[in-house]
This record gives sequence, C-alpha cells and structure tokens, in this order.
Amino acid sequence: MKKIIVLFFATITLSLAGQYAVVESYKKNDDNAVKEDSKSSAFKPGEWLKFRVHYGFLNASYATLHVKNNMIDSIPVYHVVGRGKTTGFASIFFKVDDTYESYFDKKDGKPYRFVRKLYEGGYTKDVEINFDHEKEVAVLNDKKNDKKLNFTLQDSVQDLISAFYYLRNNYEFDDLVQGEALELKVLYDDDGIYRFKLRYLGKEIIKTKFGKVECLKFQPLVQSGRVFKEKESLALWVSNDSNKIPIRIKANLTVGAISADLDGYNGLKHQFKIIMD
Repeated sequence: MKKIIVLFFATITLSLAGQYAVVESYKKNDDNAVKEDSKSSAFKPGEWLKFRVHYGFLNASYATLHVKNNMIDSIPVYHVVGRGKTTGFASIFFKVDDTYESYFDKKDGKPYRFVRKLYEGGYTKDVEINFDHEKEVAVLNDKKNDKKLNFTLQDSVQDLISAFYYLRNNYEFDDLVQGEALELKVLYDDDGIYRFKLRYLGKEIIKTKFGKVECLKFQPLVQSGRVFKEKESLALWVSNDSNKIPIRIKANLTVGAISADLDGYNGLKHQFKIIMD
C-alpha cells in the first residue's frame, strides 16, 4: 500500500513524459516556446483532474492534479499541486497523505521549484528542490534530515510533475512511431537524475465512466523484481485529443496489481472527446 500514491504520480508523469525523445536542451528561441494563451497549448490554469486508484479489489485511494497561477522571483509560473490519499477501508490499515508541487515557467516549461511531502503509514518525507538554470544547478533540501545536495543540470532535466505538463504543451502526437522506445531525464529525489524509457504501443479505444475514449497506449520499461512483476508491467492510456490527459493506468506488482482511472475533471482547455455509439 505504501507505493500506491508515489507509483501513481511517477507513472502518469514518466509514462507521458517519455513518449517523444530525450529532450537534450530547452528551446532558447521564445518564438518556438508554447505561450500561455496559445491555442495549441494543452492546458490552462484551473484544470483539475481526479483519479480513482484501485489496489486489487480495494478502492484504495484517490489522486488529484490542479493547475494554478503563481509567481517565483517575480516570474509568472504555473503552480501544479498533486495530492494523493488512501480512502475508505484501505485507510484503516495504511494511511497515506502525499503532496507534490511543481512551479514551472509559462513560456518554456523549465522547473523552478519542486516540493514533495509524504505521510505513508508513519513514514514522512519533506523535500524541496530549487532549480537555478543560470548556474545549471539544482539544490535539493531534505528538510526532515537537515541535508542539502547539489545536482548538475545536464541538458533539460525536469521534475516529476513539470515533465508531464512540459511535454503536453510542447509536443504533438502525430510523429509517434509504434514500437519506438524513448527516454527522459527527471530529478525528484536524493537518488539523483533518472533516465526513464518508454515504448509507444499504438491507439486503443477504452470504456470509461464518461463513455468510450480513443487513447494512445504507452508502456514504461521498469526494473523488475522489487516492486514490479516484470520489466513491462506498466501501461498508460492517454486521451488522443488536444488535452492529452491520462485516462487509465495499470501496473502488475510483485504482489497484486494497481489500476487508476480518470474519475473527474474540470477546467479543461479543449473539448474532451467522447465516442458516441
């Protein structure tokens, strides 16, 4: 149960984030950056997504993602707050209350600050990462253990949440090649920068509580053994429309399985395409 929320946020972010390429450098020309008010952007302030997470037959938890406006050092930024909690019967045995926050640039998607606060059955974590792109360094502040670490910002490293929105806003799905495996670099913890691989599997229509939705299916390649049953134990379905939102996630673990489905939404920038029978 301890891994449910972090697995959810890691999966939606890294699965969608890895689908295009290893992004080697930020776009330096503002003409190429997606503007906040651009019609081609995938989201806007006010977007709110809710997911219901199941562990086996248990309705184990829920997770939300909310896009807001904010400022970092007088710079207008998107402020995304992700929250996850166990609920109902599951919370009796293992209480989880996790918060993830990301502050990133409205023009080019560069992260400025990432916050990760966890409460998982008595285990706590309080981490803040500040990104200095001029000095090409990220400073991780482990507040619980009073420890600071510096990481060199090689290429275009994202945080766990900003990666999801950066790629939603800057890339199209038209050039995806079925079967191609790609990578992305992400910094979100004191273990350093990770390179995640992902394979695009093609289009698929799935049934949801809102109706049938055409999706793009992705398969993150993970390390088998400790948490996941096999190397190819994760799958993610993303809406094949201008919103590019996660619709369904499935993960086969060494013990049991986790699935998550879009349960509610508000403030989408584009029409959510439902297939009418």
